[in-house]
Amino acid sequence: MEKADSPQQAPGQSSCDLLIVGGGIMGLWAAVHAERRGMSTLLADAGSLGGGASGGLLGALMPHMPDQWSEKKQFQFDALVSLETEIATLEAETGLSAGYNRSGRLIPLPKPHLKRIARGHSGDAERHWRAGERHFHWHVLDRAPVGGWPDASAGESGFVHDTLAARVAPRSLISALIALLRRAKHVRIMEHAAVAALDPDRGTAEIGGETIAFSRCILAAGHQSFPLLQELTPGAKRPLGQPVKGQAALLRADVDPALPTIFLDGLYLVAHEGGYAAIGSTSENRFDDPGSTDAQLDALIEAARAIAPALRNAPVIERWAGLRPKAIDRDPMIGRHPVHPRLIALTGGFKVSFGLAHRLAEAAICIAGDTDCEFSLPESFAISSHIAVASCQT
Repeated sequence: MEKADSPQQAPGQSSCDLLIVGGGIMGLWAAVHAERRGMSTLLADAGSLGGGASGGLLGALMPHMPDQWSEKKQFQFDALVSLETEIATLEAETGLSAGYNRSGRLIPLPKPHLKRIARGHSGDAERHWRAGERHFHWHVLDRAPVGGWPDASAGESGFVHDTLAARVAPRSLISALIALLRRAKHVRIMEHAAVAALDPDRGTAEIGGETIAFSRCILAAGHQSFPLLQELTPGAKRPLGQPVKGQAALLRADVDPALPTIFLDGLYLVAHEGGYAAIGSTSENRFDDPGSTDAQLDALIEAARAIAPALRNAPVIERWAGLRPKAIDRDPMIGRHPVHPRLIALTGGFKVSFGLAHRLAEAAICIAGDTDCEFSLPESFAISSHIAVASCQT
């Protein structure tokens, strides 16, 4: 029997239980969860799958600080821990590597007072960074575990070494997700198919010259989701989100891929498999060309070479720039639209998308399927929370 809100297919239309708009990391994970549940799904992207910000270079999976614990920090912790199993399952199903490693993170402490603060956070991690029998740590060290990564001068007052952080090769993970979906039974893929019109109340969309009828629509188009949501949200006095440009570089470097990620003053140095290291990233709210790299990236590369001797003569083999989605309230934006219940937001991940996408997508699929989820989302992630912020005068 047809569900009450099933799409009514007109002549010349195709229909699906679920339309996913956007094939970046969020949309791909949503399609994987939909396939697992046997939902008839159309995944549509205006370009190539994974061709936006999800096709970057960095891949740092960094936890929040372990102090001032909250539901948001607990959600991120659970997501970072569970991602390891999700990726192992994906790799087993596809035979492809996602370039994942729980390599940890090193944070240089250039000032004495930072070491005192870090010691307090060590106790916070002992209390909060626990998942069953697994326990992750926030060690405070006098020197880095590996000489020259980074240079001792970067941490004149010591180093933090956390064992929760990890890294993934973004393009490898994207490729594995796409490979799984290419042979999916319930998911159809449309690339280079932009949304020309979307009517969530009627449950129809014009995509790539085709009319699609749907029961539910998940909007996972990164920063391009914001103007679509804006049009459908009466009373929003400010934009629901904005694109933020990031720049990164990939170096050919003879470094151990198991080395921890270095993080210092917004700079990330990530060791990857195959003799590569990634450096990033900028956060630019204003920019002329979203796809260009410039002196800001040059400055990051020089800073990385200054603190990591192994990178001083490493050639740059790729420079990258892309736009990440930053919601108005900074947190991811997830949930059923309060005015258009067929429409579900799945965007706004900004810098944390790769670490949370599998969990956020699962939550969106639970909403789309009107089923209970095994975990709850932080209230600040709800699209209604973001709309409330955008509806306030400043």
